[in-house]
Amino acid sequence: MKVVDAPAMRAMDQRAVHEFAMKGLQLMENAGRAVAEVVLKELGSQPVTPKRAAIICGKGNNGGDGFVVARHLKNAGVDVSVFSLGRLSDFKGDSHVNARCWHKMGGAVRYLKSSADLKKHTSAIEHAHVVVDAVLGTGLTSGVEGFYGEVIEYINTVYGKVVSIDVPSGMNASTGEAVGAAVRAEITVTMALPKVGFYLLPGSELAGRVEVVDIGMPRSILTDETARWNLITAEMVSAFLKPRPRVSHKYTYGHMAVLGGSPGKTGAPYMAALGAMRTGAGLATIGLPAGLNNIMECKTTEVMTFPLSEDENGRVGEGALEEIQRLLKGKTALVAGPGLGESVELRAVLNDLLKQCSLPMVFDADALNNFRGSSGDFAGASTDDLVLSPHPGEAARLLGLSTAEVQAHRIGTALDLAKRTGAVVVLKGANTIIAAPCGDVYINTTGGPALATAGTGDVLAGVIGGLLGQGLSALNAAITAVYIHGLAGDAVSRAHGGHKGLMATELLAELPRLINSLTHE
Repeated sequence: MKVVDAPAMRAMDQRAVHEFAMKGLQLMENAGRAVAEVVLKELGSQPVTPKRAAIICGKGNNGGDGFVVARHLKNAGVDVSVFSLGRLSDFKGDSHVNARCWHKMGGAVRYLKSSADLKKHTSAIEHAHVVVDAVLGTGLTSGVEGFYGEVIEYINTVYGKVVSIDVPSGMNASTGEAVGAAVRAEITVTMALPKVGFYLLPGSELAGRVEVVDIGMPRSILTDETARWNLITAEMVSAFLKPRPRVSHKYTYGHMAVLGGSPGKTGAPYMAALGAMRTGAGLATIGLPAGLNNIMECKTTEVMTFPLSEDENGRVGEGALEEIQRLLKGKTALVAGPGLGESVELRAVLNDLLKQCSLPMVFDADALNNFRGSSGDFAGASTDDLVLSPHPGEAARLLGLSTAEVQAHRIGTALDLAKRTGAVVVLKGANTIIAAPCGDVYINTTGGPALATAGTGDVLAGVIGGLLGQGLSALNAAITAVYIHGLAGDAVSRAHGGHKGLMATELLAELPRLINSLTHE
C-alpha cells in the first residue's frame, strides 16, 4: 500500500478531478459518508440511547467533510450537534455547498468564535459519545495557536471518543510534527491512502487507530509507481515467500555465516544465527574469536562454529582476514557485527571484507560502529546485496549527527544513508524505515515497545541474513524480515499480556509459524 505526504495527496486529488472528471463535491461526499460509517460503528458499540455526536468544523475542506458526516449521522437517527468555527459565509466551494445543505435539512449550527462561545457550549460537547474533529486537515503548514489552539486543547479534554477526519487537527500530515496544539485522537479516519505522518513521532501517538477509507479514487492513481513511499503489508511479504519443493535438502536453503562475538558478548552472534535458521536457512556457522569458541560450542547445537585469530583484548584480530575468507567459502550470506566490538584492526578487517566479499551481506551493530563518521566507505562494497541495519544511535554515528536529529527526520536520514552507501538501509525503531538507494521507502507497522529489549536487533539481523542466503534480494529480504520480526514481537506480547518482560530469544520460537503462515503453497 502506498503512503503519501500532504503535497502528494493534493496532487492525487487534482488528478482525480482533471484526468478522471471526478468532482470535488463527489470526493467530499464519499469522504464524509465513510467517516459517518466509522462513527456509527463506534456508537453502535456503546449501550446508550439516544446516541449523541458532536462535530466541530473548521472553515476549510475538513469542515466541509464534517457537515457531510453530520448529515449522514442525522439521517441514521443520531442526535447530532454541529459547532462551527466559521459563519456560513466563511465557507467556500464544496464546503459551502455542504454547509448550506446541512442548514436546509434543518440542522442547527452553534458558532465558536471566542473563548466565551466555547465555554457556553462545553456542556453540549461533553455529553456527546463521539466527538468528530473536523477542524483542520492535511493543508496545515504552520503551528496552531490562538483560538484554534484553544479549541484543539479543549477537544483533548472531552469525555467522548475523539474521531479525527483525515488527520488529527494540528498534526503535520507529512512529518507527524505538532507545532503548537494538536488533537490526540482515538481514531483517525483517513482518505484514500495513509499519510506518512502517522508513522513518525509524535504523529503515530496523535493519530490513534488509523482507518483508511475508500473515497472512490481511481486505482491507477492510488497505485502509481512514481509514489515512492510504501506501507509493508502481509500481501507484499507473502509475494516474496515461495513454498519448498518436496525434493530439497539443507544446502538448497543457504548456509549463512555470522561474524561476531567478543568477551561478554557471545549471545549476540548466537541469536543472529538462530534467527537465520528459524527463518528457514539450511545451515549457519558463527565465526568468532578463538578464545570464545569453546563457550559458543556449549551454547550451540544446530549452529556450527569457526574459531578466528584474536587480538590482545580477545576480539577478532587483523590476522583473521584470511581465516574469514575460508569461513565464507560455500556460504550464501554473511551477517557481520553482532557483539563484534570496535578496534582499529577490526575496522581494517571489515573494510577489506567490503571490498573483497561478493556475498549478500548484512552489516549490523559493531560492524557499523567501526565505520563511525565514514558512511561513504560502504559505497565501495563488492556485493550488490548489502543491508545496513542501524538503530538511531548507530545511524547518527555513521552520519555525524545526533540521535535526536536522526529521530526528527527518520525517513530523510534513512534515504540519505541509502544513497551515500548504495545499500538497503533498515533504520530500526518504532515503525522501522527501510530505504533503498533508488529512493523507495517502506514503512513497517508490526512490532512495538515489546521489542525494546537486548538482542532483538541481533535476531533481526539473522532473519535478514537467513532470507538473503535463501535467495531474496537485499530489499525484499529487509522488508520480509522486518515485518515478520515485528509480528513475532506482537505474538509474544499477546502471550504475556503486555509489552513488558519480553526476552529476545522468545521471538525465535514464533518465527517458523509466522513465516509458514505467510507462505502460500
